[in-house]
Amino acid sequence: MLAEPTRLHLLWQLSQGPKTVTELVDAAQVPRTVASQHLAKLRLSGLVDTRKDGRHVVYSLHDGHLSRLIQETINHADHQVTGEPTHG
Repeated sequence: MLAEPTRLHLLWQLSQGPKTVTELVDAAQVPRTVASQHLAKLRLSGLVDTRKDGRHVVYSLHDGHLSRLIQETINHADHQVTGEPTHG
């Protein structure tokens, strides 16, 4: 689930806090249908949760462990791209 760039971007956005589909579409800069398909896969895999807020569906990460995993994944990729040494 984490290997697909759009899904990783959506998860990164959710690691910053719950967001509506519209907020996620704007942040990821992908068509709504693409974001919705990826969010459905993430929900079915148990990585994200949903709740209704009026007419909106709000997505959030399933738990704090996943938030830390996403942040570490992005940090690791950043080290690989920049050449910054990894932590010992």
